[in-house]
Order: sequence, then C-alpha cells, then structure tokens
Amino acid sequence: MRVIKYPSKAEWPALQQRPEMDVTALFDTVKTVLDEVRTEGDAAVRRYGEQFDKVTIDHLQVETEELRDAEISLPDDLKQAIRTAHANIETFHASQRFVTRKIETAPGVVCWQKAVPVEKVGLYVPGGTAPLFSTVLMLAVPARIAGCREITLCTPPDKTGKVHPAILYAAQLAGVNRIFKVGGIQAIAAMTYGTESIPKVYKIFGPGNQYVMAAKQLVSLNEVATDMPAGPSEVEIIADETANPAFIASDFLSQAEHGADSQSILLTTSEKLADDVIREITQQQTLLSRRALTEKSLANSRIIILENEDDMVAFSNEYAPEHLIIQTADYMKMTDRIHNAGSVFLGPYTPESAGDYASGTNHTLPTKGYARMYSGVNLDSFIKKITFQEITGDGLRQLGPTVEIMAAHEQLDAHKQAVTVRLAELNAASPMLKK
Repeated sequence: MRVIKYPSKAEWPALQQRPEMDVTALFDTVKTVLDEVRTEGDAAVRRYGEQFDKVTIDHLQVETEELRDAEISLPDDLKQAIRTAHANIETFHASQRFVTRKIETAPGVVCWQKAVPVEKVGLYVPGGTAPLFSTVLMLAVPARIAGCREITLCTPPDKTGKVHPAILYAAQLAGVNRIFKVGGIQAIAAMTYGTESIPKVYKIFGPGNQYVMAAKQLVSLNEVATDMPAGPSEVEIIADETANPAFIASDFLSQAEHGADSQSILLTTSEKLADDVIREITQQQTLLSRRALTEKSLANSRIIILENEDDMVAFSNEYAPEHLIIQTADYMKMTDRIHNAGSVFLGPYTPESAGDYASGTNHTLPTKGYARMYSGVNLDSFIKKITFQEITGDGLRQLGPTVEIMAAHEQLDAHKQAVTVRLAELNAASPMLKK
C-alpha cells in the first residue's frame, strides 16, 4: 500500500483514481442474455441459471415451506440481530416521509405536490461470496414504508438450489411480496421485461457484479429506472494525530473485504499516525478469514499525508467518497464543510460497519465519485412526486397576461390562446371586472 507525502494539488486527480471497472466491454454478452430472456421468458432464465450458477431450478419462486424452514433454521441471536437492524432502519426511513403543503404562489394560484409510491419495484441481492441479508433490509424496508404495491426480490441460489435462510428471513420481515431464485443478468432481465413467473417492475435496486451493473445500465436506457450508477465500494478516512490507529486499520480492512476492487484511502496530517496504521493493518490482517481478498484490495488503497485540515477537506470533496469516516479532535465542526459524500461516520466509535448493518441509515450508496450528484437510497428513492395546481377565475385574471406575453414571445400561439379564450369568457361573464 502506497504512502504519499504532501502531494501538490496538481497530483491530486491521479491519487483520486478508482480501480477501473469498464463494463462496456461486457455489453454484447449482456445484451444477448437480455434479449433471450425478453423473448423466451422462464426458459431462458433457467438456461442461464444452469450456465452461470451451475444449478437447475424447477420452481423459480421461493415457496412457503422454504420460508418457514428458513426461519426455523436460523439461530435465535441472528434473528434478533436482524430484527434490531430492521427496527432501526424502519425508524430512520419512516422519519423521511414527505408532508404535502399547499402553496399560494400568487392570489388565486395554488400549487402543491403529492408523494406517491413507485408501484412495482425489483430488488436484487447478490449471493456471491457472502449472503447480503442486510441489503434486503436496506431496500425492502423503505420500499414498504413508501407503500410500493409489489416488492419483488431476486437472488441467486446456491449449488443445491437453496437461498440463504437469512436472506429469506429478512425478506419476510421487511415485507417482500415475492422472492425468486434467480441471479445475474437474467434476474435483471426478468424484472425488466417480465416472464411467466417473474413480474415486470418499474424500478430496480441493488448491487451486483460487473455483469449485473452492465445489465442495469443497458435496461435503464429505455426500459426501467434504476437506483444509481455504481462501481466498486470505497471508504475514505480523515484523521489527525488524535485518532486511534487500530480503529482506522479495522475500517480499512472491513472495506477491503468487500471485494478485490474495493478501495480505502486515509487522509491525515500525521506521519506517525500513517506509520502506526500500516503496522496495525499488518497485525489485524493475520486474523481475517478473507485475507487473500483484502490483500488485493489493499493494493488499490493508499495513505496520503497532507499539510492541514483544509487540504483534507478539499481533497475529500473532490474525491466524493461512498463512505467517509472522520476521526479528528473537532469532527463535528468539519461536518458543515463536507459537500460530497454518500454517508458520513463521525468520531472514533462510529465504524462504517454500523451503517452497513444496523444504525438505521442506508448502505446502498453512490460510488466512483457519483456522490457529487447522487444521494444514497432513501425513502424518496421509492417515491415519485406529482404536482397539482388550481387557479381561480380571479387568479387567471391576474396571472393570465404574464402567460400570454411569455407565450407570444416564444411564438407558441396555441399556448397564448389557451389563456386568451378563458379570459374572454371570464370578462364576458363579469364585464365590470374587465378593468
């Protein structure tokens, strides 16, 4: 892992580069799968399940007996942990409910918004190297609070054709309507186009490998909405000489075990802290079961020593991290200066893993610098807002001439006429008000 000392600002862009994940090279393969699922439905879904997941699935939908067995098989302490996380995620996202307010923008002109749920949503939860039952909660809980009518979940089965019981338990608890044993490109295709078994949805959420990301990109061009663009996961830590190096090392390694293409960056003004963190990473890494994976990720990671706090904040806002951890003596004062980040973890006792699982915030976040313009998943992600307006006769008398003038200057005669005919009728009905 590289340590860069006091780089000039001209060097910052190179230091902010992420691991490359160009999915465009996969588009031909992905498009073939998408097209075949669109035309062949369940048959193509099963065929690609056999090809990619090496498993034959007769019944794509998880049945009631499997759900019951999943709950019985889970240890009580895990079920309690999932329930605690569910409660906190529910509390936080319920607080985001939109409140409609009617606004009179001018006398007789009233405008308002109404929040309505996206009726049909699809959730994708990877199987991969770990069963991400926490992602089920992060996506399904706000979908249910928003009032989504149909919540469909797709997740790949294991080699025996089973879905991990923790995923099934979390899905039941969070209010998922239907669960399907489908992974990869074929899952995205099935939720986009619909098959005999799997319903078509209007918006797709969830992480995945580069093939899933490529599929989401392609279907979002003209078929369905998706949550956000995504790349490899990342964490950035801002720390001064008061920070605990063991804590920082643990945050580096927890990020590193997400995947070989994950990235961790430490920004600090303390050379001693940098040395101590490297030593702690070396020691803690020996305790990890996924050490080979973390070693690959750490090759993408770096420690950058900067002159002062201003430089650390400026670098961070340019990098726009998915996760930002701040461990400085005055971390609360720094929060007002953070403009680009997916989720921020403040102080020594707020590890990223708390937000990943159970503090209540959402862990589905923008990566690859997209935090400059995207939010993480929240209640609004599952909601659309419809605007309404009502204008009284008196209101149109006041506002109408403004509309007529603007329409005339844009040379949109019919727009002007739509106002003119109404004003004519109003004036004919109440000639004394014409003036």
